[in-house]
Amino acid sequence: MKIGLVCPYSLARGGGVQEVVQALAATLKRRGHEAVIITQRPSEYKNRQKKGVIFLGGGVDIHSFKTSNQISASITSEEIDEMLEREKFDLLHFHEPWIPLLSRQILTRSNSINIATFHAKVLETMMARTIMKVVTPYTKSILGYIDVLTAVSPAAASYVQSLTKEPIQIVPNGIDLKRFHRPRHLNGSTGQQTILYIGRLERRKGVKYLLDAYKLVSLNRPEVSLIIAGDGPDRLKLEMYAAELDLPNVKFLGYVSETRKIKLLHSSSLFVSPAIHGESFGIVLLEAMASALPTVAADNDGYSHLMQGLGSLSLVNARDSLEFSRRIELLLAEPSLRKLWRGWAAGYIKQFSYEDVVTKYEEIYEQALSRRRPARKLALANAKT
Repeated sequence: MKIGLVCPYSLARGGGVQEVVQALAATLKRRGHEAVIITQRPSEYKNRQKKGVIFLGGGVDIHSFKTSNQISASITSEEIDEMLEREKFDLLHFHEPWIPLLSRQILTRSNSINIATFHAKVLETMMARTIMKVVTPYTKSILGYIDVLTAVSPAAASYVQSLTKEPIQIVPNGIDLKRFHRPRHLNGSTGQQTILYIGRLERRKGVKYLLDAYKLVSLNRPEVSLIIAGDGPDRLKLEMYAAELDLPNVKFLGYVSETRKIKLLHSSSLFVSPAIHGESFGIVLLEAMASALPTVAADNDGYSHLMQGLGSLSLVNARDSLEFSRRIELLLAEPSLRKLWRGWAAGYIKQFSYEDVVTKYEEIYEQALSRRRPARKLALANAKT
């Protein structure tokens, strides 16, 4: 099967969608498919090529209500037509197709099976609602070109479900379990206990509420430290707030590489993700689970859907500093509870391996192709008569 994976964001920038698209391409190739990523040319690449990637047009930086990245800016119809005629894809898989402009330009000219996956949850802010008034007509205009709709979670499906009566299949995000596997010798207590946050530093991520809760934790457990890894528009404000609260043992690391991120996950005692809204899934939670790192997370829609069964123990109202701090202290103080959580995570995380996720997509691909084949045979028969 020849599959084109359409990514609306720059492969030169970090991001969950880019990671998923590249992992899907790699797994599909290992299974014998011909998988190619289609995206705009990042400004960082200029005239360079990238194996397994088709660059179309150029990109422009955006700083939206949810992300800072680069999306397509200038692609000609001739460029798209030439690419589609040359590649002759059996199937095109569009990720986040409502992001302008790449997906719509290809969708309207595609003769392949078109699959769409929605990743993001629309934010519930005044600014976001204003922007979506413009985006919604654009999104409606592409739905008629899509054969199968999928989403990574019910939270991610909620927006597009409000625009169509077509069914939306849920296929979760995946993770490379081997890459995050924690060496057995690191599962024990190391004496010094560390709370870890990894993520963007912006209001909706709730880091301010983490600092409030940590203030209470530090009063009872002054030996505990807090590491905040990541950057964003609120970094200086949060550093000043930590100083205002006179918090001990807090480090702001800024952006960290993937290698260092994994080392932090393996060396910390507890992971926290206090995002108050706007989360459709929670790849960071998968990474913590795969790293056998007990977790406390805000009970937003995306995280609540992901943390099922015993995992619901991790969920708190992040705005409630007392509840938040007590849950942190509970998971730091009780070895038996940490062992129980790790046992749950070790079994639960298996369903999110990229091997299982790609199997689900393969089933969707085959079903879509089998429905199209009889229709094409009928069209050919009618054409001959």
